[in-house]
Amino acid sequence: MQSPPGDAKLQIVTVSDALTQGVQLSVPVLITQIDSAATLQTLKAALQARFPDEYPVTLMGDLGDTDVQSAQLTLEQLDDQMRVAYPINVYVPVQVSELAIALQQFTGIVAQLRDPEDGCPWDLAQTPQSLTPYILEEAYEAVDAINQGDRDAIAEELGDLLLQVVLQAQLASEEQDFTLKDVTQGIAEKMMRRHPHVFGDTKAASIEEVRSNWEDIKAAEKQQDSEEPEVFSQKLQQYTRSLPPLMAGAKLSEKAAAAGLEWQDIEGVWAKFYEELAEFQESLLSTDVEHQTSELGDLLFTLINIARWCQLDSVAALRSTNIKLVDRIKSIEANTSKPLIEHTLDELEALWQQAKHELAQPLEPAADSLSMPANSRSPESESL
Repeated sequence: MQSPPGDAKLQIVTVSDALTQGVQLSVPVLITQIDSAATLQTLKAALQARFPDEYPVTLMGDLGDTDVQSAQLTLEQLDDQMRVAYPINVYVPVQVSELAIALQQFTGIVAQLRDPEDGCPWDLAQTPQSLTPYILEEAYEAVDAINQGDRDAIAEELGDLLLQVVLQAQLASEEQDFTLKDVTQGIAEKMMRRHPHVFGDTKAASIEEVRSNWEDIKAAEKQQDSEEPEVFSQKLQQYTRSLPPLMAGAKLSEKAAAAGLEWQDIEGVWAKFYEELAEFQESLLSTDVEHQTSELGDLLFTLINIARWCQLDSVAALRSTNIKLVDRIKSIEANTSKPLIEHTLDELEALWQQAKHELAQPLEPAADSLSMPANSRSPESESL
């Protein structure tokens, strides 16, 4: 039998308590009073939800053979047909994986950075709020690395993003709010709840069914957490608070349409676009910047609706255009020895068309000319 580490405490629980209250997985566990094959099978299923099938366990008790009081098995073998005399016990050791060791080392490093006496002055000065820009920055950089397909960069950027998660958990643990364990255990339990077709008896044969189940379970969870049912506007408000504007707009458009706030056909969307375009143009005749901004927002949101009707990703489209613009400017710089500011508009137009030709793609979006209004701007996009 595998003995617990010298400084580890052995947790002893009855099988009834283990099944109803759970067990602490950070210490070795001895589960007692297993009184039937059915109870053993139930325990096995509960342990398989937390451990892989090959996880080592020890069966203890009268195993039916002379002088044999224990047998080391894998979790998958736990309820194999053996001649045992109930009640029996099951010992579940602590197995520390390389991943657990690496994560423990990393969390220790972050904790040291926050040590009041020997820590880093910069890390000690941070608050949850001061770190939020870095979460966004690292998420953007991780997305960029993924889009570039650079495996080494992806691993590095995901590490930088993980640092922000661990830092937030470290700050919270110092205030005794929550710990990294709470974070990981919470998301693990959520994934199991939200995937009953994997961890339960629910059937889901298609992605649409999975999405529908997910939304139903999510709504039920939120209703449990609140004394009053969440109204539709509250759900929409979450997107405006938590997502970048362009992504929030796409979500709002999708959810509003699903709730019935939708045009009958795309012609209605185009009519709305031209209406908003005219109103924006009219607003530019005044000096009311607040009104102009409002009309511009209406126009942009209508474009998001058009993208949804065309089954296009407006966030990906804008990201692609941003990248294309930088690539074309890079090509222009390669074709001239002068700074761009020293060229005339006609020269820049020629260089732009040359760059466009050199970087031509099978499908070209509509930005055919550099001659555009001087005050035109591009909104920003993204998320995790």
